[in-house]
Amino acid sequence: MNGLFAAISFREFLDERGFSPLWALLIAALIHALILINLFAVLPLFYIWLERKVAGRIQDRLGPTRVGGKFGWLQTLADGIKLIQKEDLAPGASDKWMFRIAPYLAVVASFAAFMVLPFSDGWVAVTLDVGVFIILALMSLEVLGIIFAGYSSGSKWALFGAMREAAQMVSYEIPMALCALVPLVVAGTLNFGELGRMQSGLIHNWLIFHDPFTFIAFFTYFTVATASVKRAPFDLAEAESELVAGFHTEYSGLRWSFFFMAEYASMFAVSGIAVLLFLGGWHTGIDLESGFGDLRGWQPDFIVPGFTLGNYLANLFGAKVFILKACVLVFVQIWVRWTLPRLRIDQVMTTCLKYLVPISCVLFLGAILWPLLLASTLKRTTILEQSPPTGRALISERRTMPETRPVPAVAVRSPQEVAE
Repeated sequence: MNGLFAAISFREFLDERGFSPLWALLIAALIHALILINLFAVLPLFYIWLERKVAGRIQDRLGPTRVGGKFGWLQTLADGIKLIQKEDLAPGASDKWMFRIAPYLAVVASFAAFMVLPFSDGWVAVTLDVGVFIILALMSLEVLGIIFAGYSSGSKWALFGAMREAAQMVSYEIPMALCALVPLVVAGTLNFGELGRMQSGLIHNWLIFHDPFTFIAFFTYFTVATASVKRAPFDLAEAESELVAGFHTEYSGLRWSFFFMAEYASMFAVSGIAVLLFLGGWHTGIDLESGFGDLRGWQPDFIVPGFTLGNYLANLFGAKVFILKACVLVFVQIWVRWTLPRLRIDQVMTTCLKYLVPISCVLFLGAILWPLLLASTLKRTTILEQSPPTGRALISERRTMPETRPVPAVAVRSPQEVAE
């Protein structure tokens, strides 16, 4: 298990230093939370700047140029300082408590998804065997903040906008989960770490190239994920000509910015899920990670026990690869926004219920029948003869994986000793 310096977890490190289990757990949780909060805050800061620059280039403009030098990279920070200084208003007819807590619900739901999202082999705050299920469930909670915001605003326009967004998000979660099941059927696991490890090596090991159904499922998932995070051409929240500004019409200042922080963070989260499910996770696809193999045995004495330089460098490189892949997908989402026109609400729902749900069901059924078809025709479950079935590779990896902790011996007592 990799954690501190890509070798051991924070909790295990603190346990070895004599901390009580409770304090070790609390300190480790605090360290993980601080790291993720910084990442959670920096990503929207960069994506908002990127969206302005991409929009400017597509529309033959320059974008931000005044703040932060030639490229205007401090423009988002300047906007954040401006929003902090604005007055925090609440309509007189609103439910004050619910109105104020709604932005935090949206942010917390988006932030919670980062807890189970691995950035490299073992670099994850919470390791779960059902990580895919948990992250989809956590991200679906963002709709509660949207409903609370529209319902508590005391405005019928905000309420209409919230109902539209809630209907869109809940509807698109169905094909999103079905598309995520397609590579999971191939992999046979819900653990993000195992999904990433089984796609190591060359690019043909990525699950997107496993069969035609996983290939199509990636593009279907990306379309559905774009709609689930309220991005164009599905951004009904910003249909100004119809709903003024959607569910966040009555918000101002910092609370208004929280909704967009949650949106941009969710863009990275759904892109990260796509990278782990289809695009090889933290692997490059050209087996560059094997170059760190010569350093894996070197353990400097001046570093904490269990540290190996090769593991740290490999995981640091893998984290950069993972973030770069996710950022490329976010760039595509931004590109699509400034290229395609916005759909109407009836077109959005028709696209989901009439087209994307049946397509995702067919892909899920095809992923189940595909190995049976190959077994009956080619006498194997993969097209390439040299590549073993994914399930068998995963089982062999589990068998050869060394234990991270020694198993304590259990004393066996005889019935006479028990009676005494």
